[in-house]
Amino acid sequence: MSDDRTLGEVMTSRGVSRRAFLKYASYLATAMALPASATSVIAQSLATARRQSVIWLSFQECTGCTESITRSYSPTLEDLIFDFISLDYHHTLMSVSGAAAEHAREQAMKDNKGKYIVIVDGSVPIKDGGIYSTIAGVTNEQMLKDTVKDAFAVVSVGTCAAFGGIPHANPNPTGAVAVSDIIKDKPIINIPGCPPIPEAMTGTIAYLLSFGKLPELDKLNRPLAFFGESIHDRCYRRPFYERGMFADSFDDEGARKGWCLYKVGCKGPIAYNACATLKWNGGISFPIQSGHGCLGCSEPNFWDKGSFYKPLAAATAGINAEVGAAAVVGAAIGATAAQIIKKRRQDVADRAIKKVEG
Repeated sequence: MSDDRTLGEVMTSRGVSRRAFLKYASYLATAMALPASATSVIAQSLATARRQSVIWLSFQECTGCTESITRSYSPTLEDLIFDFISLDYHHTLMSVSGAAAEHAREQAMKDNKGKYIVIVDGSVPIKDGGIYSTIAGVTNEQMLKDTVKDAFAVVSVGTCAAFGGIPHANPNPTGAVAVSDIIKDKPIINIPGCPPIPEAMTGTIAYLLSFGKLPELDKLNRPLAFFGESIHDRCYRRPFYERGMFADSFDDEGARKGWCLYKVGCKGPIAYNACATLKWNGGISFPIQSGHGCLGCSEPNFWDKGSFYKPLAAATAGINAEVGAAAVVGAAIGATAAQIIKKRRQDVADRAIKKVEG
């Protein structure tokens, strides 16, 4: 529960060196797209801050978000983040249950009024009075409202909490909605994904603790540091896209050579997430690298946007737009200059393709 020690004191008592602490601060600054000068600010802020009370509510979910955050891989990150916070309530990770668990949540709210963070994973059913998911006899909707009343901020982790996710998909029998459809008077950060990348979750929590404010967000309230670019923007297969080299099926020559997967349904051009840079499983791989197109799981209503295995009209439009833009440039600056630009782009793409193909 509450702990009067600063994080610096907690780190020292647990044998965490100053070097490791600064290394984490440097990693956080990089992950959140902050300048190098922010490292010292983060380190100083964290060292003098108190442990942050966190209440984690799990509603209509599969526990995938919890599984993901426990697999955070960066050096000392998992240990540090659980030292940074006091995880006062979490169905899966807490040792107590029943009345004792609910008492822990209520006590954390009382002891940290106005300061605690509420993390929510899972959508909230509201149909028929919310009877489709209850905890200790209380509907998810009522527990959410009661818990966030005196919170500093709310973090919706996973696409279910952020946008409704799979429970919200047609025909949505439970009337599942996103957290933001219910809570209107608190700052909300959305960290979507099915599940979300662990470093996106831990990095955002550490940012809140370091700076005492929300990170820069996009129009869907997602941290720009992790959701500012599409997967297509950073995808290592993009050189093939630029050259018009696409796999037509999952077992053809193009697929075996690692060509672009847009024709077999990749949603990378419209999915905003850091999968292509942070990756998964210790930074080893991500779905596209493993040979499967992006499902766009970090976007609203991804489950209802048609087949996962049919090409995006948006991707086709993007190719046509690039061709059209090249024609406009060629007409404006002359055929010779246009050929030079084309040759340079082709050389870059060729080098990238050779690197991918070994």
